Amino acid sequence: MSLFIGLDVGTQSVKLVAYDPQLRQVVASHGRPLELIAGDDGSREQHAEWWLAAIRACFAQLDPAQRQQVAAIGVSGQQHGFVPLDRNGAVLAPAKLWCDTSTSVECGEIMAAVGGVQRCIELAGNPILAGYTASKLPWTRKHRPDAYAQLATILLPHDYVNFWLTGERWMEYGDASGSGWLDVRTRRWSPELLAATDPDRDLGQLLPPLVEADASFAIAPAIADELGLPRHVRVAAGGGDNMMAAIGTGNVAAGLLSMSLGTSGTLFAHADRPVVDDAAGWAAFCSSTGGWLPLICTMNCTVATENVARLFGFDSRDGDAVMAGTAPGAGGLVMLPFFNGERTPDLPHARGGLFGMDLGNLTRGNTYRAAMEGATYSLRNGYDALRAAGLGFEAIRLTGGGSKSAAWRQMVADVFGLPVDVPEQAEGAAFGAALQALWAHGRAGGSRQDIAAIAREHVRISPALSARPDPDAVTAYDEGYRRFLSHLDAVRRWYEKPGLGAGDPGLGSA
Repeated sequence: MSLFIGLDVGTQSVKLVAYDPQLRQVVASHGRPLELIAGDDGSREQHAEWWLAAIRACFAQLDPAQRQQVAAIGVSGQQHGFVPLDRNGAVLAPAKLWCDTSTSVECGEIMAAVGGVQRCIELAGNPILAGYTASKLPWTRKHRPDAYAQLATILLPHDYVNFWLTGERWMEYGDASGSGWLDVRTRRWSPELLAATDPDRDLGQLLPPLVEADASFAIAPAIADELGLPRHVRVAAGGGDNMMAAIGTGNVAAGLLSMSLGTSGTLFAHADRPVVDDAAGWAAFCSSTGGWLPLICTMNCTVATENVARLFGFDSRDGDAVMAGTAPGAGGLVMLPFFNGERTPDLPHARGGLFGMDLGNLTRGNTYRAAMEGATYSLRNGYDALRAAGLGFEAIRLTGGGSKSAAWRQMVADVFGLPVDVPEQAEGAAFGAALQALWAHGRAGGSRQDIAAIAREHVRISPALSARPDPDAVTAYDEGYRRFLSHLDAVRRWYEKPGLGAGDPGLGSA
């Protein structure tokens, strides 16, 4: 009997699931929280060692007998992070994360150097948006010159965990496409974008080899011994958390829309060809299955509801009860939940705002609902771009921490007007990483089974968690969504320029 481990190295925690494919069951699940270093300049960082300490702790919680049954490991990681290594493989500085907006000036500099936003899309399929890896390198050159001078390898968060597990350095196409340097059409690094990012050195020499999604590598013997694992364990290519969540929700074929309600919010779909938007309405990423993954990402999702819960002194797990008695529209409250700045819409300098307050509606229930509605409307705003491009979907597969909320599941069904289903495995990214490990392990042993067949066999829906649109609520949310868009249009001009944001005297009334 073999077990397949999925590790999800997220922003808030590291999660481990152990999956038994014969029983079709997750036999163990463990997690460890992570700290976040947040700066007033928009910086969001973590020490890479924190990820490894959390992984060690998760494996320590796994029964020793189960550890001896592990056959392969797949790693899911938060996208866009920047882990700088020296020539000996030592980390040179804290890892700047996907939600770091301190490098937004560098985004503009890179795109200007290459000839503008449209030229950037022509070269790679995507502009360089706030949080993408590319902008973090010139920021490091300016603000951490010692780390820049010693820089020998650029890794993404999941790449670094793979490097620790195996001693090998590689990237796969899905996560690499979130760096900003990969031409998603050709699956090759763009020499022009690399040169625009740093004209003084060849960044291609700092990037590890690109590997296929079904690749795998042997675990390092010392790490196997440290974690109590067999030395024959394979480590799969892994991928970004959204790419792994696509696998974990069964979104490996056309016609299905996956939504992840985590710290960030994401919408993504499978495509068998590059799906590039000239207006950059979505991210044109590769998948971690050999295909492509058009993706909408908002930088503020459960971070909004959790901040409100913290403000009012309750746990977000009790949020559904707190919302009881409130109605769609939150009594007229509208929240723009841009606590981390925002990517969709592209407003990295934005801040959160609460509007429509009066003497009767400012309750904790309405405020919490406004946060949940605002996060959902932000995703709907991105979804409208997909629909405008002619893409259509019949159902939504929901994952992430927010999917545990019955109120949020119903809200998504009503706001989008689509049926919502939730896979039995709520941790879609970790479970997807386990399924990718199962796929890669089989390929290494000579199996030709494809990932779509594995997903059909192992991703199961939980009927009790499904939600269907309520016509009356759909109408109410349509009105609420229009109010949200009107407030968004009104504040957009405040935040479109780098000089505006928190502390700007012109925003005192916001």
